Amino acid sequence: MLAAHVKTQIREIYKDIASALPNFRSRREQNYMVAEISKTLAGEYDKQRRIMVIEAGTGIGKSLAYILGTIPLALASKKKVCIATATVALQEQLLHKDLPFFLQHSKLNFRYGLVKGRQRYVCLAKLEMLVGDGNGSQMAMWQTKPDTSQVEQLQALLKDYQDGRWNGELDTLKTPLPDHLWQQIACDKHSCHRQLASHSHCPFHKAREDIDTWDVLIANHSLLLADLELGGGVILPDPEEVYYVIDEAHHLPNVARDFSSAQATLRGACDWLEKVSKTTAKLQNQIKSNNIIAPAQAMLDRIEELTGLLNQVAHYCDTQPKLFANPENRLRFEHGKLPDALLIQAENLATASNDALKQFNKMQAILSESVKDGELPRHQAEALLSETGFMMQRLENLQKLWKMMAKEDNPKGAPTARWIEALSGKQQDYLFSASPIEVGYMLEHMLWEKAAGVVLCSATLRALNRFEHFAYQVGLSLNDGSRYLALQSPFDFENNATLYLPKMRTEPTEDTYTEELASQIKQLVEGEMATLVLFASYWQMEKVADLLRNKLVSEPLIQGSAPRQHLLEQHKQKCDKGEPSIIFGTGSFSEGLDLPGDYLTNLIVTKLPFAVPTSPVEQAHAEYVKMKGGNPFLQLTIPDASRKLIQSCGRLLRKEQDYGRITILDRRLVTKRYGSSLLDALPPYRRVIE
Repeated sequence: MLAAHVKTQIREIYKDIASALPNFRSRREQNYMVAEISKTLAGEYDKQRRIMVIEAGTGIGKSLAYILGTIPLALASKKKVCIATATVALQEQLLHKDLPFFLQHSKLNFRYGLVKGRQRYVCLAKLEMLVGDGNGSQMAMWQTKPDTSQVEQLQALLKDYQDGRWNGELDTLKTPLPDHLWQQIACDKHSCHRQLASHSHCPFHKAREDIDTWDVLIANHSLLLADLELGGGVILPDPEEVYYVIDEAHHLPNVARDFSSAQATLRGACDWLEKVSKTTAKLQNQIKSNNIIAPAQAMLDRIEELTGLLNQVAHYCDTQPKLFANPENRLRFEHGKLPDALLIQAENLATASNDALKQFNKMQAILSESVKDGELPRHQAEALLSETGFMMQRLENLQKLWKMMAKEDNPKGAPTARWIEALSGKQQDYLFSASPIEVGYMLEHMLWEKAAGVVLCSATLRALNRFEHFAYQVGLSLNDGSRYLALQSPFDFENNATLYLPKMRTEPTEDTYTEELASQIKQLVEGEMATLVLFASYWQMEKVADLLRNKLVSEPLIQGSAPRQHLLEQHKQKCDKGEPSIIFGTGSFSEGLDLPGDYLTNLIVTKLPFAVPTSPVEQAHAEYVKMKGGNPFLQLTIPDASRKLIQSCGRLLRKEQDYGRITILDRRLVTKRYGSSLLDALPPYRRVIE
């Protein structure tokens, strides 16, 4: 139950915030969201299932609602709050605006911060080794021979850190470093051990010390999943001690799926396994302990076995070129089933890669002991730690791939998607990939059944006005004790926006549709000052741009012609000067794009956002739905298109006073049976349908 003093505290904080915010308007939806979050997490509805799914429309103020609904309760319950987002923009808003404001006006005493992965921090030991002391010993640490400017860049970086001008984080670099250079000095889990004296003061370890003192942690979805995959409580606090807020939760299914996938080449793997052999020999030569001999010899045997097996699989692919005779140069295995000959090889590779990983782990443990005991010169130790750390990551990935390739699928669940792509290059190679189709069972096991409580929220979680599709994607159901709440935006959609469907001669499936699209857009931008045109594909956007070159009131700012932020700044500058401006963008511009007020009054959606199942995972998912007697178009494509269409239309009204017109140039909304469902799921704009 939610304690009376916590309820009172939440009400008082809300009043204080209301008086501190200029032009604040108390919203019934926001108040309700705060109350429902705190009651759900306190176990008032279900003590075993403290999970809430909330769709909160634009303008409700959901970040303030979940901050107020979680932090007072967490502090009273001696729990922590972890807010996981999908975008950097929202992380920065929470870190620099929302949480500082809440801390100032809530009278609560709490600490907060942004949790980043290891790769975002410099490893000082690596940086010092690469810079060197002038005797040339540092050259052994470089993966490729550096030029003078690279060494000078790193010297300046080290000096900035030592003088307190840089805190060791990638995101605070004054001058960006090339990726390949950063990778050589970034912290990694295999070589940057805190117990090693040279690594104990690395920025990553100092940051981890701070995390233990934080009450509120901001992370991204990937970091959250990385922690959960390790069992939870490794990067972030233990799930049992955390109230999670997963914002932008509509991204979670895809992020979880991508996170759980694995891929590796065949001949490319053979090449780096040869380097592992050399590293193994080096370890055997340089470590004095006799304990290194047995795992080193076993490792060399495993490498020989792995290389032989990988070459056999490559030969199997070489002899069957017809399998890859398609535009994608790809072979996807139906229902995830490998042919027997390949399955046997996959099982052998899974066993051999697992054994290799075990032996390499043993060698690395012996190396760490030798470094701790001071048996190796520092430059030698750092070079070996860096080298073995890099190899270990490769071996872990190889083992994960072949384990997924060989694993027998549970007949009760969805199969794993498995496929091969033929790669062109100096030597013919093949990329093997495996990915789960559905991730609900994984999220249930790793998060839902472990967490102290979870809030999943977004402005777009429902599809066709229902939560079923999202709930199924993330492993929840409507009757498992989880709570579901849909809160309408307070905006006056009917008076502030018109949804216009003009007459069209063609539909998107017809050849002449692109020409008609260009003609319609030309008419629709006339007399308009701020236009955004959303296309379903780069190809169509560029074709329309060609057809309209020098025919519009303003040359369009086209996605891809400059960085997104630069295009938006140009657009705003033109609007501020009273000049007409037009942006052409694709799907990625339909989410997270904020052009309030006069920066956008004319939104044109060229086509319903139906995803064509071109990726092997999407194809495998559609195949699985069919196998179960379902209809992939109705069960997957339509719900996904509904959510994306709502997101696209949501670009127009960003603030309560915003206004304008949304035009959809796809007559399937009125000519197809599914069209009415898609229309009814949109906010209640004033409709004009010709």
